[in-house]
Amino acid sequence: MLRTFTREWRFLRKDRGAQFWLALALVLSAIAVSFGIAEVREQRTTLATLVQEDAADRANALSTQADWGGAAYYAYHLTYEPPSDFAFAAMGQRDIAPWKHRIKMLAIEGQIHEADTRNADFGLVGRFDFAFLAASVAPLILILLLYDLRASERTARRHDLLVATAGSPRSLWLPRAALRVSALAVLLLVPLWIGAAIEGTSLSIVLQASGIVIGALLVWWLVVELVSRIDASPSVLLTSLIGLWLALAIVVPAIAKTAIDAANPVPDGGEILLLQRETVNDAWDLPKEATMEPFVEHHPEWQEHSTIEQGFEWKWYYAFQQVGDQTVAPLAEQYRMARLERDREAGLVSLLSPTSLVERAFEKLARTDATAMIAYEDRVRDFHAQLRAFHYPLMFPEVEYDPALLEGLPQYDPAG
Repeated sequence: MLRTFTREWRFLRKDRGAQFWLALALVLSAIAVSFGIAEVREQRTTLATLVQEDAADRANALSTQADWGGAAYYAYHLTYEPPSDFAFAAMGQRDIAPWKHRIKMLAIEGQIHEADTRNADFGLVGRFDFAFLAASVAPLILILLLYDLRASERTARRHDLLVATAGSPRSLWLPRAALRVSALAVLLLVPLWIGAAIEGTSLSIVLQASGIVIGALLVWWLVVELVSRIDASPSVLLTSLIGLWLALAIVVPAIAKTAIDAANPVPDGGEILLLQRETVNDAWDLPKEATMEPFVEHHPEWQEHSTIEQGFEWKWYYAFQQVGDQTVAPLAEQYRMARLERDREAGLVSLLSPTSLVERAFEKLARTDATAMIAYEDRVRDFHAQLRAFHYPLMFPEVEYDPALLEGLPQYDPAG
């Protein structure tokens, strides 16, 4: 075994092409990890600054208020989803889904979906992170390392002699390919391990991520091994393998995405925002009862305090904000469930595409997948419900304003 390894190591040292591809893998891995760490640190710095400024801004706004309605209107609350300790490896949906909002007591769906149209196009650009490298680039490097091991010897008419000398094809080609695959795996993973140590990623996640990378390389090794057994020239084998990579990495995911999107239509976030704004704006011109009746249906505990006697009262104002949420609730739920269904079906289809499967696995480990970002939206809604639960008992019975009670305002917890 040692002699075989020594022989293949000497052979690899003489192969300048293989050395180039292996060095490139190391450089790309280091770049991907470095970019990822820089991005998550920038996000954490941004959040740390925003948390401080949010608290100061809210305290300043509340210090000038004289009633509960004004306090609820002018006090903003920062909600956010901090990057996980493995997000540097897979930014995932954080590139296209909002991960921070400043909200207040107004209708919540509009505040959530205001960012929908601002961030949607950025995801088309994509990001070079480790997940993309492991899923899409590493298989190409592996193909370039392995595709001509047999074919080049056939072209040079040394194949049969080498096999006869080695005793069997397996004892010749398996160690040579295994050394290259192992070297590629190590060079890809070393920067990831260093990045994980810097970010404090748990050992369990690091081991899972390493297993995903090694497993993906083994799958592509099997693919290359099967194709390279064909008696063809190196150029024909390379073309075939690149075509197979294109099919599995690009064509299958693209067709699947088109089919899934068509089967699960998702309302546009702007649609939800527009409907809610129309509902809220129309309430100014409607009789007060048109707002208070649907509000009381959801909050019967405030029925005794639902009579509006003046032209403007804060409780009426916040009531029609909630009615705006109630109006768009079916559309918002359809939007949420359709995205979850799309993600579920994409997970099933990814079994046909190793690249998609690897990227999704990394995003799940990093908590940057669609499910995680939808869960963040749900936490924003839950926090907004806590704000309403805090303000309504003060606003509807018209409790005398006491700024000291505002110390009990709910505080957003990113951990949920």
